[in-house]
Amino acid sequence: MKLDILKNHWIDIVFEGKNKNYGAYILRRENRKTTVKALIIGSIIFTLALSAPLILSMIPEGEDDVVLDQKIVAIKLPPKPKKEEIKKFTPPPPPPPPKVDQVKFVKPVVAKAEEVTEEPPKIVEIKEKKLGASTIKGDPDAVLSVAPVGNGPKTSQVVEEDTQIYNTAGIEVKPEFPGGIEKFYKFVGNNYRAPEEEGLKGKVYVTFVVEKDGSLTDIKVLRDIGFGTGKEAIRVLNKSPRWNPGVQNGKPVRVLYSLPITIQSAE
Repeated sequence: MKLDILKNHWIDIVFEGKNKNYGAYILRRENRKTTVKALIIGSIIFTLALSAPLILSMIPEGEDDVVLDQKIVAIKLPPKPKKEEIKKFTPPPPPPPPKVDQVKFVKPVVAKAEEVTEEPPKIVEIKEKKLGASTIKGDPDAVLSVAPVGNGPKTSQVVEEDTQIYNTAGIEVKPEFPGGIEKFYKFVGNNYRAPEEEGLKGKVYVTFVVEKDGSLTDIKVLRDIGFGTGKEAIRVLNKSPRWNPGVQNGKPVRVLYSLPITIQSAE
């Protein structure tokens, strides 16, 4: 028997004696139909894609396209009105001063008695009263108004001096002996008088404050090795030249400085 793979007879031969309800049997049996459908649908889509430009060119142009071809005329809008500047707040004018009794001042003129039309006021009448061009009755119940008091002359602000003692760990510029720490140790070695004790050696720990002018103050011995080594360290530091002071925020400040001094007697 000749087998044609394009027909479905071979599927029955392959699945003979097997479960034909299995999906593979159904898929292979309907494969021919599925392939034909896919070919037809693909041909239709391909034909539409090729003929789409031709179809679009055959569609007549609508009214919207005619409108789009018209020239656009730019219209210059008038400038926006500027907002009125907010007037600066000005305090209201002070109330007018209360009226006080005023007597008309009549300038004395030499004239004949029959020509006098108005007599000048008497001394009693003008006592504790103002003189003016007319006679006015004052208002005794009026509220007194007092002119506002000014701020007076401006005084320069007093700047408080910075007396805080800073630590070398968090300062911008640390204090320094002129020439460096090596020259300082040389100065101490040339001026320190070690006690005449055989085999004496160790370190003297001292702290001091480098002032803004570079002088050393508040010299303290934290630990010494006895035999007057701490007092001698204080004496030498009091003779020290001025240091370059520490600087914080661009200004010299007081800085606490700690220093170990090594002592070793000659053998």
